[in-house]
Amino acid sequence: MRRRLLLLTLALAWAGAGRAEEETMPLADFDQLWDYGDPAGTEARFRELLPAATAAGHADLHAQLLTQIARCQGLQRRFDDAHRTLVEAERLLAGRQGSAVVRLLLERGRVFNSSGDPAGSLPYFHAALAAAQAQKLDFYAVDAAHMLGIAAGADEGLAWNLKAIAMAQASKDERARGWLGSLLNNTGWSYHDAGDYPRALERFQQALAFRREQGKQPELRIAEWCVARCLRSLGRLEEAFTIQRDLEQQWTAAGGEGDGYVFEELAELLLTLGRAAAAKPYFARAHALLAADPWLQANEEARLARLARLAGGD
Repeated sequence: MRRRLLLLTLALAWAGAGRAEEETMPLADFDQLWDYGDPAGTEARFRELLPAATAAGHADLHAQLLTQIARCQGLQRRFDDAHRTLVEAERLLAGRQGSAVVRLLLERGRVFNSSGDPAGSLPYFHAALAAAQAQKLDFYAVDAAHMLGIAAGADEGLAWNLKAIAMAQASKDERARGWLGSLLNNTGWSYHDAGDYPRALERFQQALAFRREQGKQPELRIAEWCVARCLRSLGRLEEAFTIQRDLEQQWTAAGGEGDGYVFEELAELLLTLGRAAAAKPYFARAHALLAADPWLQANEEARLARLARLAGGD
């Protein structure tokens, strides 16, 4: 029922409804259907909307949907499919300007970056940033700077993260300001990877404060996890363990299988604290969940092998 209502809302909104009317129709924003933890399901939901976009004759909306379908395909590591979908979106736009073009550039870059070619992604992110800034599309401009922070090298990436934070803080667009949680988190990891754990902790704590203001899950639990992970690097093991145990309970209360990263951290903390027997089942639970992640399979083979070995007690 909800999906059928969304199809009707999209068709009406993009067939000529005014901006004020659109704002009373939140279902017209198809991006609300995103579930980054379920890219296959999100792709299916987006595909259900394509007939409405076609019927409305709105090439821009149609192209935007295709860019997000491509993003879903990239998250599923179906990179060839993603490139083909973006070619279709580009054909629809045929020289047009607007947010659809910026999103096309962003997703081109994301596919290259995710498929192991960060250098190939950079021209697309730079082009997306320039186009978004020229059109005063702050949300997408911050997204482009955020992606440059991910795809560029360590020092340059940190500089882009800091620039993106400044852009988000200066924007009057609430959506652009919403990037701050991710940007503070990414900056924390940049400092962490460089071994500057005190500065990393400061950024993770700022990200946690931001997520607490938002009050959204699972983002808040992820921010708490990052703080605890950094505390482990600082040798503050008992503090880290207390947070991770609380996160384990939160995930249990939320239902499902729990979180593999929380199990991994609990295992590592118990092992470091000299409690190898207690760590073993956590390594097993971590491996069972994380080994099913396609990204980890492709990029963290040694890490998964270590989890399996320690789960076996060798």
